[in-house]
Amino acid sequence: MEQTSYIKYLRDMVKDNKVILCATAVVVVNEDNQVLLQKRSDNKKWGLPGGLLEMDESIMDCAIREVKEETNLDIEITRFLGVFNNPQMRWKEKDEARVIAFAFVGRVIGGELKINDEESLELRYFTYEAVPEVHSPDNQEAIRAYYEGRRHLIEGVGFDE
Repeated sequence: MEQTSYIKYLRDMVKDNKVILCATAVVVVNEDNQVLLQKRSDNKKWGLPGGLLEMDESIMDCAIREVKEETNLDIEITRFLGVFNNPQMRWKEKDEARVIAFAFVGRVIGGELKINDEESLELRYFTYEAVPEVHSPDNQEAIRAYYEGRRHLIEGVGFDE
């Protein structure tokens, strides 16, 4: 049997009904502590590398896979940043979900930064002060948590490391 994406499988079953999905977001920083953002091809807005969890993969494997797919970079996860909520994500006109995002900090260990034309229009590092408008609240909060040096739990309950 041909393997299909879990998201495609789910959408085939539930059509346009809103669902809850798990995702990853990765804060990748360079030696100047600038965060890597991608300008997404689906909504033309900036966000962290990351994406939706497939059925048989771990959250960390998903984070590593998504960064590779979107940036061509190989990373290692160095820190868990927290769990973040995006109550209203929309990819297409009617493709809606509440996204629970597990965010990590990742360190580049290989690869060369390269745009994946299917997913990204641009890849660029930004200082915290220069971060442009980010497409979703979970990504916004993950970036803020990284720069504030804290971990975060869903629904705004934070705690110090």
